[in-house]
Amino acid sequence: MQKLLLAFVLFTLIACNDKPEGKILSSSSGGLNNLTIVMPNDMWAGAVGESIREKLAGPVNGLPQVEPMFEINQMPLEAFSGFMRKQRTFLKVEQADTPSLEIVTDEYARPQTGIILRGPTEEAIINLIKQDSAKIVDTYKGAEFKEKIRRISLSLKEDDPIKKAFGISMKFPSAYRYAKTDDGFFWIRKDIPNGDMNITIYEVPYNLIDRDSNTIGSLIAMRDSIAGDNIVVNEGMRFITEAAFAPYLSETTIGDKPAYEMKGMWEVKGRFMAGPFVNFTVDDKENNRYLVLEGFVFKPSANKRDNIFELESILRSVEFVE
Repeated sequence: MQKLLLAFVLFTLIACNDKPEGKILSSSSGGLNNLTIVMPNDMWAGAVGESIREKLAGPVNGLPQVEPMFEINQMPLEAFSGFMRKQRTFLKVEQADTPSLEIVTDEYARPQTGIILRGPTEEAIINLIKQDSAKIVDTYKGAEFKEKIRRISLSLKEDDPIKKAFGISMKFPSAYRYAKTDDGFFWIRKDIPNGDMNITIYEVPYNLIDRDSNTIGSLIAMRDSIAGDNIVVNEGMRFITEAAFAPYLSETTIGDKPAYEMKGMWEVKGRFMAGPFVNFTVDDKENNRYLVLEGFVFKPSANKRDNIFELESILRSVEFVE
């Protein structure tokens, strides 16, 4: 009888988890870069839904094909119950007297990141989306990077060579291999169907990058020179930044250090080879250097969003070690 009572108590704790406090949360579900939108169907079909699609399903910068930032699935509030509440990321729109944006974590499952938008009118909700679109995107992207690294960490490649050469740790899957470990330049690769994924790591003197209006020009010149010298495809063919595709430049942090983030297209001059890249040039002033971390993909005639996402997640896992 006592065993039956204990089993009933455990079942109750697991099943009744509308709120996390004092309850055992089950694992969340959902693919990477998938987002559940919870709002009335008529609102989704109107201006509010259009605003959400514009901000969250717009194209990813730096890819040759048009691919959405997130795959979006919408459902009405009455459908958001039971198993459907286990979605790893969700955005819920509610009507309320005062406009507000609330970020909730592990509300119905773990890990889970949700954002609740509230407003008295559709116009107020649209204004909230426009005003806080960067915060909304960054919240979901941060959750996705964290989840990707959690999955990667289940089978890690040994990174001691990187620690010894550059003073950093980096989490990347065991499916990758060290293709080149020359003094000052590492090239790490993974074979994929009809192509490959690549990571390069190197450092440059601190005075090499211009911190002015020509920053992007000096970053391109740097990668074309060093990567071009070290990534050899065939004799006489050079790995460079594609001139016809202007890279996107922004600022971010890697390992708590400021960094330039550049996304664009690479090509092999003299051969029909090209693809997207993401490049982080990290300001490591303490060591009088810039540390350059780059990921690039070769996967012709196929979508590449998830490949670049994996590479960016790996590069963002970098931490500086003593």
